[in-house]
Amino acid sequence: MERPIDRWFARYSGDHQDAVNQRIHVIAVPAILASVVALLWCIPVVGTWFRPGLWGALAMFAAWMFYNRASRKLGYGMLLVFVALAWAMRALQAAIGSQQLAIAAAIVFVVAWIAQFIGHHIEGRKPSFLTDLTYLLIGPAWVLAKLYRKFGWSY
Repeated sequence: MERPIDRWFARYSGDHQDAVNQRIHVIAVPAILASVVALLWCIPVVGTWFRPGLWGALAMFAAWMFYNRASRKLGYGMLLVFVALAWAMRALQAAIGSQQLAIAAAIVFVVAWIAQFIGHHIEGRKPSFLTDLTYLLIGPAWVLAKLYRKFGWSY
């Protein structure tokens, strides 16, 4: 029985057949994910109950719920990715401050999206998310699934 995640990956892979575009995505998609988390991490919070990073953590939790529901094994992998991102964002914010982290994240975000659009230009296909915004969540899982397959793991 085909799972919904397999259908998502099949459609996403159909828009990413060119080897150069795939390599670009393997680099750019994680960069975009990290930059979005960093930008959300830097949104100020007020009150004694909230800590810096709240919005980034909430977004990662919401995304993790999507991934975990789609595939338990991908959910575990994305949980590790999100924990690593949270640690990295906390360390970066402490080292360089929220403003510098946000500036760096914005630059990475723009550069990575430019790279993705170049990849799609090479491919000759429009980005998947232009047909369905859910593909913005599928991209990171697709990259992780490629890593799983490289090690002979199932997802």
